[in-house]
Amino acid sequence: MCRASRLRAESHKGEPALKQTNILLTGVGGQGVITAGLLIGNAVTATGTNAVMSEIHGMSQRGGVVTAELRIGDVYGPIIPEGATDLLIGFEAAETIRALRRAGERATVIMSSERIIPPTVTLGEARYPDVEGVVSKLRERGAKLFVVDAPRLAREAGSALSSNVVLVGAACSAGFVPAEREALEKAIRDLFPERSWETNIRALQIGMEEFRRLAEVVTSQMAPRVGP
Repeated sequence: MCRASRLRAESHKGEPALKQTNILLTGVGGQGVITAGLLIGNAVTATGTNAVMSEIHGMSQRGGVVTAELRIGDVYGPIIPEGATDLLIGFEAAETIRALRRAGERATVIMSSERIIPPTVTLGEARYPDVEGVVSKLRERGAKLFVVDAPRLAREAGSALSSNVVLVGAACSAGFVPAEREALEKAIRDLFPERSWETNIRALQIGMEEFRRLAEVVTSQMAPRVGP
């Protein structure tokens, strides 16, 4: 089960509170960013909850930056207001770091450890970001950041192509997907060819379990220590 409890209530100038969740997905072409957004959106709308997703920003071919904005609940436009992201799902490490400023400080971040080196870095025209340094600083500030080895977990599920579904599973366990697991499994069967159903459903489960494990680690690290 991954029924979300995180539809955020937001009120403006005495108006009734609007319940909504804003999810920003970012990565590069070929990683299944848009497919992951569709997977979540289709599962959510199947339960009767409103969901709208933005158009692709950037180049969708392999290697180009791809960003999708998914808004769930009492929302009308597909564009997430600046700093109003509740969950940032990053499919590539550097692109996740670049999206942090737009996402805002309150966002929970689920980041794949996958790194795709762009041609500009290979040619020496640019430098790849210091991902470890940024992650370390964010954690020191108490950021809600979870690094998932999505490529490894996808291979464990049966296909390296299922990294995006692993991350959807993590988002599900994090409480940002207002749908039952069965709705996500149906969305998988609707979006993917039959030969990959079993692998992707397994990837969904593995992603859910991995986030729960990571959350337990973070909780134990934040727990106060009782000294002598």
